[in-house]
Amino acid sequence: MHAPHCGNRLRRAFIGAALFGALSGTASAYTATLTPVAPKTVYLQVGVGSFTGNYDAGGQPQNNTTINTVSATVAAAAVGNGTAQAMTTNSTATQSFWDGFTFCSVPGQVYIGGFYRTTGAATTAALVTAAVPAALTNATGSTIPFSKISWTSSGNADTGAEPFPSGTFANGAMQNVGSMGSNTWNESCLTFSYANNTVPAAGTFTGVVLYTLSSP
Repeated sequence: MHAPHCGNRLRRAFIGAALFGALSGTASAYTATLTPVAPKTVYLQVGVGSFTGNYDAGGQPQNNTTINTVSATVAAAAVGNGTAQAMTTNSTATQSFWDGFTFCSVPGQVYIGGFYRTTGAATTAALVTAAVPAALTNATGSTIPFSKISWTSSGNADTGAEPFPSGTFANGAMQNVGSMGSNTWNESCLTFSYANNTVPAAGTFTGVVLYTLSSP
């Protein structure tokens, strides 16, 4: 069994020309402070993304249409035995585009991160949501609920709460998976697993989750 596709979208939204200014604060393993500067910009990366160098050296985000996957193959003798199955990814993203730090480990973790930068004072946080189908499906129409997929959140050298906390997919829902305070860079490494506590039909089951960053 293979499940699921993890929708990888690098989303850039801005007003006016892309312009990156100085930054303040010291690099944390998962959150860093940005200096407000025009234009207002949001950036989200799930899995592989693209940047012209690191942000702390003046790099700029680029579009990347790659859709990475996470998958698990369950041996016939183990199907439905209640032992969660670790999922692996085809993403090669390990380093943060904030400062080049090796933050995640592949194939066991999927990088998620980005920033929300405003032109001035702090505002309401930007939200990261996931559009989740009701189920994974195979070629004959059999299904596995997406809620059988969960994740834990961490990162190399991390301490404290993650900006994208551990969770479980909600079937057929638009669910919140994290937030970014204004003028911050945030990142986590997600480790996915399949619950394996039911016996589905045989086959390869797939589905796509789309992550979106929305600013106020």
